[in-house]
Amino acid sequence: MTAAPPAEPSARACSHCGLPVPRGLIEAAASEQFCCAGCRTVWSLLRAEGLDEGFYRLAEGAARAPARVSGRRYLELDDPAFTARYVRPLPQRGLCATELYLEGVHCTACLWLVERLPRLEPGVVEARLELGRSVVRVVWDPARLPLSRVARALDRLGYAAHPYRAAEAQRLRRREDRTLLARIAVAGAVAGNVMLLAAALYAGLPAGMEAGYEALFRWASLLLTLPAVLWSAAPLFRAALGGLRARTLHIDLPVALGIVVGFVWGAVNTVRGRGDIYFDSLAVLIFLLLVGRWLHRRQQRRAADATELLFALTPRSARVVEGERSRDAPIEAVLPGMVVEVRAGESLPVDGIVRVGASALDTALLSGEARPVAVESGALVNAGTVNLEARLLIEVTAAGEQTRVAQLMARVEEQARRRAPIVEAADRVAGYFVAAALLLAALTLAWWWRVDPRAAIDHALALLVVTCPCALGLATPLAVSAAIGRAARRGILIKGGDALERLARPGLLLLDKTGTVTTGRVTLSRWVGDETLRRAVAALESQSAHVLARAFAADLAPAAAAPAPPAAAASSAPRPSPGPPLLVCDVRETRGSGLEGRVDGVALVVGAECFVVARCSAAPPAWAASAAQLAAEQGLTPVWVACDGALRAVAALGDALRPEARAVIDAARAAGWRVALLSGDDPRAVAAVGQALGLAASECQGAASPEDKLARVQRERAGGGPVVMVGDGVNDAAALVAATAGVAVQGGAEASLEVADAYLGRPGLAALTELLVGARATLRVIRLNLALSLGYNAVAAVLAMTGRISPLLAAVLMPLSSLTVVIVSYRARTFGPPIRS
Repeated sequence: MTAAPPAEPSARACSHCGLPVPRGLIEAAASEQFCCAGCRTVWSLLRAEGLDEGFYRLAEGAARAPARVSGRRYLELDDPAFTARYVRPLPQRGLCATELYLEGVHCTACLWLVERLPRLEPGVVEARLELGRSVVRVVWDPARLPLSRVARALDRLGYAAHPYRAAEAQRLRRREDRTLLARIAVAGAVAGNVMLLAAALYAGLPAGMEAGYEALFRWASLLLTLPAVLWSAAPLFRAALGGLRARTLHIDLPVALGIVVGFVWGAVNTVRGRGDIYFDSLAVLIFLLLVGRWLHRRQQRRAADATELLFALTPRSARVVEGERSRDAPIEAVLPGMVVEVRAGESLPVDGIVRVGASALDTALLSGEARPVAVESGALVNAGTVNLEARLLIEVTAAGEQTRVAQLMARVEEQARRRAPIVEAADRVAGYFVAAALLLAALTLAWWWRVDPRAAIDHALALLVVTCPCALGLATPLAVSAAIGRAARRGILIKGGDALERLARPGLLLLDKTGTVTTGRVTLSRWVGDETLRRAVAALESQSAHVLARAFAADLAPAAAAPAPPAAAASSAPRPSPGPPLLVCDVRETRGSGLEGRVDGVALVVGAECFVVARCSAAPPAWAASAAQLAAEQGLTPVWVACDGALRAVAALGDALRPEARAVIDAARAAGWRVALLSGDDPRAVAAVGQALGLAASECQGAASPEDKLARVQRERAGGGPVVMVGDGVNDAAALVAATAGVAVQGGAEASLEVADAYLGRPGLAALTELLVGARATLRVIRLNLALSLGYNAVAAVLAMTGRISPLLAAVLMPLSSLTVVIVSYRARTFGPPIRS
């Protein structure tokens, strides 16, 4: 960053930026002078709102530059309509939160600056920037300042703020990308032409060159380099200047200072007609810096787009019905009160009320319920669910960001902004490194100045360029974003880098039973007794909506293969083959007890022991009592079956163990984890499941209420070790939040996503092994990146200080270090290949 050029004696300093005021703008009678309309507007605005003292205190001692403001007041952000839609009140102290899309965000240095917003506006409580999507979440006190003032503060830092609308953000991002490409094109064209002129100058060194031609080539190089320095490199200068105003050593500061020093020194030598010029090195440096920045941005956005797949849970368009016709409309144009058509096999794009039609919906996304849910006219339905059977006409109650699933994912996105301690530590190291680089550059300049002033400028410039800590700043966030993106493509949602770090350290792994190590679905585990009754029982149970009845209907169907009976009075009877439909009549259901009716003229009673025995003419046989007792000891539910007043069979219903559960637990133990079961189910059932998983009785705790689970987690954490809780996110919600890290499995999805740090979006527990292994691999990649970046900068600094690196070579090496970090981060096998749907 350069200081203001010396003013002419008659010039007067701008009251805002301190630069000389052009002669044509000087007002002789005025006490305050301004170099441009932007400075006048900012000075007047800050003075009128009482912000001048704080602003100029921040700007004191910083390099001077004219105000770069958009001229906007952002008053639309204070509109009640905007507040109602985009501002979310928070429960604590009357605070509010909103999200704004920022232009100009490209690296972690921008994150440093934006997150220092509370220093600039005391009424701002928190500013958290999600780097990959250029979205900042601002928490502020509306009683102390309006949102428009917050936006103006961001604008002052060089980040124009916009309401976060997905379509608008994409449009602004495309415009930003086009601008960056244009800057690259100009810098590339300048670099090519200046290099040609430099080649001519170098070629004339041995034999000498006529003074007129040498001066022509020097001045032509200066004029050609001007657009690259003043326009192409402008983002570097703005970032560095913004950091100085916020009293922050920005990552771009060393390289910006190097460009300015090199250009000024080259210009001085051009005017003097002797000495080296650095325009070729500067032009190539700017070009390579911008190309590296473009590649970094593309990689960051690829990671963000991978995570974005989990936000694309609803269609982006809807079929709007208008009279007898329908048309496709973008979801942004769908308003409450409209009617949309959803055909069989399509996902619902909106929340609403069914007005015409009846169908069945797959609601697993929100409820975790695998079985279809019947809906008819008047039923409430949600976006993201799938229409399975027939056409529906739905009156819209909410669309887009207002739907239930969008609000849910917004909470997930909010959690994703948390950063790991290792990320914050890397940020601090990078800040110290910038200060060290500036100090070493000053020492290099002073040391070599006594030997050769020209060499001193060269070596100091090379050091400033080659030690730009971009690679250090990118080392951690790139590894984290790459890992989160890879995990998302594997069906694993990780809500932040801090979750990865906490999952990487082995400790105690607490597993819920139902829905976690078991399938969470009631199935027929065993049938003891007369096999010929299976089909009749299935026909009777199909008349009930009870969960146990549904299990009978599914597992006793003739086409389904039931397990062979272990021992029973009639267990050797052949299973009946499918036949004609059975006639079911006189069905009576007693809630909580059982079901009775006639099937093809035969009286059947199915249900609990007391319900069935009370309707039998004789006492139950000993084999039936033994079968029921064995089922109870194994944590299964015994269901008694009587036919024409005689007990004929006992079925055992239960929650089947996931086939991969034992392998997952063995893999966790091999990785250093201690594993235990923590369940609210009957202790006998928990012990039986634990035994099947190879766990000791002391590692299995049953009959645990949600409060008991919370107390167990807190007690284990108080012992000092990491505690990871894995559950379905419903009964385990408090424990998931209290644990060092909470992992929710598929099922009970809404509560799981709200409270857990990671969500396994694939059925089964196999993804848990991937998560634990991937977290450790990510931490290794972060450490490798930090080692590479620190090692590179240390070696490069020594070479630059000893004169082994020229400014041009430094310009080539600097982006290569950042690209090395990018390659390591995105080539690392933290998680497996994407799962193809």
